[in-house]
Amino acid sequence: MRTKKSYYIGLDVHKDSIWMAVMMDESNSPIESKQLPNNYLKVVKALAPYQEKGIVQVAYEAGCLGYGLQRYLSEFGFDCRVLPPTKVVRPGMDKRVKTDKRDAVLIANMLKRREGESINIPTREDEAGRDLLRCRNDLKDDLKRAKQRLLNFLLRHDKKYETNRYWTMKHRKWMGEQKYDLALDKMTYDFYISYIESTERRIERVDEEIRKEAENVRNAEKTRILRAFRGIDYVTALSFISEVGDFRRFATAESFMSFLGLVPSEYSSGKKIQRGSITKTGNSHLRRLLVESAWHYTRPVKESKRLAERRVGTNEKVITYADKAITRLHGKYYKMLARGKEQNIAVTSVARELAGFIWGVMNMAA
Repeated sequence: MRTKKSYYIGLDVHKDSIWMAVMMDESNSPIESKQLPNNYLKVVKALAPYQEKGIVQVAYEAGCLGYGLQRYLSEFGFDCRVLPPTKVVRPGMDKRVKTDKRDAVLIANMLKRREGESINIPTREDEAGRDLLRCRNDLKDDLKRAKQRLLNFLLRHDKKYETNRYWTMKHRKWMGEQKYDLALDKMTYDFYISYIESTERRIERVDEEIRKEAENVRNAEKTRILRAFRGIDYVTALSFISEVGDFRRFATAESFMSFLGLVPSEYSSGKKIQRGSITKTGNSHLRRLLVESAWHYTRPVKESKRLAERRVGTNEKVITYADKAITRLHGKYYKMLARGKEQNIAVTSVARELAGFIWGVMNMAA
């Protein structure tokens, strides 16, 4: 029986064009290299002859254009992968000469060397949920900047608040009572505060949509499990569901921690072992949320009223597991402080172990 030939096809994808390079096991240079318009149907037509002659593997680098091309090619039966940019390493002198053609050949060679491991491709529903969550992050960033601009405006006009506890009801009332010599200054203040209040209202509407998405039929059970943990509510729960997808793709808790960039960096040689700060090479969005959640474990081991309400209807095994996390992580935090560790380092360590508990409970429920 004749063995089918293998074709490794690298794509360098841009908004208007796609450069395609085709490699084979027995070739050291591409058997075909050409530029295509960024038209999915034309890409399929360019790949089809190779699919008829043998086994085809296709890959391109993840970027701002998303997963549309991957999904389209998959519908036509192509094994298409999306490679993480951090894994597409340009050797030596190639770093000084970068072209679309070279990048396509590089990706094709990675497939040929069996180095083209794809990132997780989210479902369209998960991607939509993730986009909504990132929209919320953008709005929060806008709100933070707008608030800082207003505080700077007040400071320029010698309006100094008595404490550093800003944006409380008392502080907002104080801002509204301030008098200005010029009508234009008062108008400027009104524009600033109006923008802040409208942004806050938009965030509230987005939060309501996040709650609905988290409680729909597809996500409700996973959301209920994650919300049983202290420090995790709708935003964090839906973020983990949307960003991770299937928790079973991580074989161990350590691999999940690594995905979040929460494992220590290391530089060891011979008998010398040197570990440093966390790698920060994983999913930065989830890592930030997890660190925020970890701060909740610095408080006394006691079930709050809000946590008790979130746990209504949750499986007792899950609640027991989440309570175990509270006891262990709270103890870990204070043990590290007693050993002289800085507060931020202790909280980051708590976040790493919390990731392990999340991995454990989601695999237990799978």
